[in-house]
Amino acid sequence: MATTKFDPKLSEGALKKESGTHQPLTSRQLIDAYRIMFTSRRIDDREILLKRQQKVFFQISGAGHEAVGVAAAYALKPSYDWFFPYYRDRALLLGLGATPYEMLLGAVGAADDPSSGGRQMPSHWAHKRLNVFTQSSCTGTQALHAVGCAEAGRFFNSHPNAARKAEGDYRQFKDVQFRGDEIVYVSLGDGTTSEGEFWEALNTASNLRLPVLFCVQDNGYAISVPVEVQTAGANISRLVSSFPNFHFEEFDGTDPVLSYAAFKRAADYCRAGHGPAFVHAHVIRPYSHSLSDDERLYRPDSERESDAARDPVPRLQMFLLREGILDENGINQLEKEVEEQVQADADRALDAALPQADSIYTFVYSPDLDPTSAVFDQHPAYAAPEATSEGKRPAASQPKTMADLINATLRDEMRRDERVIIFGEDVADASREEYVKQKLVKGKGGVFKLTAGLQMEFGADRVFNSPLAEANIVGRAIGMAGRGLKPVVEIQFFDYIWPAMMQLREELSLVRWRSNNAFSSPLVVRVAIGGYLTGGAIYHSQCGESTFTHVPGLRVIFPSNALDAAGLLRTAIRCDDPVLFLEHKRLYRETFGRAPYPGPGYMIPFGKAKVVQAGTDLTVVTYGAVVPRALQAAQKLEREHQVSVELIDLRSLNPFDWERIADSVRKTSRVLIAYEDTLSWGYGAEIAARVADDLFHDLDAPVKRVAAADTFVGYQPILEDAILPQSSDLFRAMKELAQF
Repeated sequence: MATTKFDPKLSEGALKKESGTHQPLTSRQLIDAYRIMFTSRRIDDREILLKRQQKVFFQISGAGHEAVGVAAAYALKPSYDWFFPYYRDRALLLGLGATPYEMLLGAVGAADDPSSGGRQMPSHWAHKRLNVFTQSSCTGTQALHAVGCAEAGRFFNSHPNAARKAEGDYRQFKDVQFRGDEIVYVSLGDGTTSEGEFWEALNTASNLRLPVLFCVQDNGYAISVPVEVQTAGANISRLVSSFPNFHFEEFDGTDPVLSYAAFKRAADYCRAGHGPAFVHAHVIRPYSHSLSDDERLYRPDSERESDAARDPVPRLQMFLLREGILDENGINQLEKEVEEQVQADADRALDAALPQADSIYTFVYSPDLDPTSAVFDQHPAYAAPEATSEGKRPAASQPKTMADLINATLRDEMRRDERVIIFGEDVADASREEYVKQKLVKGKGGVFKLTAGLQMEFGADRVFNSPLAEANIVGRAIGMAGRGLKPVVEIQFFDYIWPAMMQLREELSLVRWRSNNAFSSPLVVRVAIGGYLTGGAIYHSQCGESTFTHVPGLRVIFPSNALDAAGLLRTAIRCDDPVLFLEHKRLYRETFGRAPYPGPGYMIPFGKAKVVQAGTDLTVVTYGAVVPRALQAAQKLEREHQVSVELIDLRSLNPFDWERIADSVRKTSRVLIAYEDTLSWGYGAEIAARVADDLFHDLDAPVKRVAAADTFVGYQPILEDAILPQSSDLFRAMKELAQF
């Protein structure tokens, strides 16, 4: 494959007349390029002035990066290709068709700001019409979204029927567009190449030969940290050059002609289906990182002056004059038009309507499909038949485990909806399909066998293994779901979810809100969680659901039995919000909670708790694996002390059923909250606080909690039993509360 290397000695590059032409750009394109670049710089300057006048609140510039942005815009197609930019990409957005007025709306935080409606800092780009996906402040996370976006485009191209809309689920509100030769552009700074997600994205794009064009805009600094501190050998191109299937370019990114030629070669390579491309542009940063930074504190004048000599804006201006493409009057006229336009747009933006304070909750969740509504209240399709005289039930009505019903639900949803895809670590039957086809192996289907047989039925493009990288799983799924797929991904153990925390907390949960509903990523993350398994120890037995229940935008579900798991999982797959679906490992094959499969239409609304046992003397609120333990304790308490316990299984943690809790506490006047997470700062603490706030006058006893010890789960069963709440602990607490 072709590789072009940057030589700083040839920094004048293509900005020299060769044989009377300016190939590969025409004179008209060069004039337009200068207009875009000059506009980009003037918007930066106007925002800086407005910031100093305290009329805007943050500024970060694209200065020095303008030539790269214009070149990328010329080589790619707006509203056709997909774009995952970063904050220096102002010129790219202008080149694609965004307007100065739209950018200045973002600077003032106006309600009509197309990027976020005033919810994000300026230069955090999003533009639905141009296929510019919403961007966050987290560096590098967008690289995985770009990979997932490219995967989705490939999937829809080979499964065109999957793009059809359908009534009654998320597909009704998700438009899908795809092209056979689309490219996904993703850009980042040189400092971001230190992030793990950058390397994970390169690895997957290379492995799958995806049409992703990676653009590293290397200005030599990550805020104050120079490139030689960030990158071994001070050159990222040398480090990535061994990735197979890539086209590589390294060049002077202050030269628009040279930059365009490099982007054109890279885009042609991607569009032809050969694989990804890596474009490494050496640029400058003539302004500080942002107005919150002062580069004079760490960059000497000599270095800054050296950069100024390569400034792409005056450099292109001089080229146009020198080559006779524009004369001085032409330059002056162009610049005057731009200055007047930016001034007028700034004045308009300052007068634009601001977002209303009462809009803060709008678009935290889908405005179109409410998973707590009656739409998702669908009863089982069977009426449980009586056993025969021999004591046997028909096979269809035989009680099945939670693991069985989760597998059956996934299978039915994949049959119903071609957009549903499943991936994660070890979820496939076998990545080497020929082993399964030749019946050399039985197939794995997950470490707990919950996805067994799905790859065999639906194929390796719908069920497949991921690298051992949790951020890779969730990040790619965000990009896929943003395009309209419904990924149902698996994190093998909750204890290993933390590498994906940035993707879950700062990306997945925020896509809809931060883009003001321009984009959304409704996907399902299935996670095996919890202890009560001998030998699980620290890294296979932890809970920690409260970390996620306080994340706005993320639904958190935690069933305790097979029937609820089936109904809630189907709701999760069909709903229009991202869902964290927690599956307790101990309950996968427990005798407790087994049920016949309820059929392919059974759903349970989110936020609706279940009364496992009605009672009059005491309310117990719990969920997950504590439910059967609490039931055992409650039944013992009634037998031995005639105390009637009302046991409530929350099932849904966010949203949760406050009304059912409140009704029960008003009836019993006593409440115990039991959970497997640590006692301090755990999930039950919020419910206890809410009860104390809202139901104080209904209580006849203090609110009580039983939970795990404030430590980690140990390996030796003696330690685990001492740490996790046992039936005996629950019995003792219920008895004390009843006797208060």
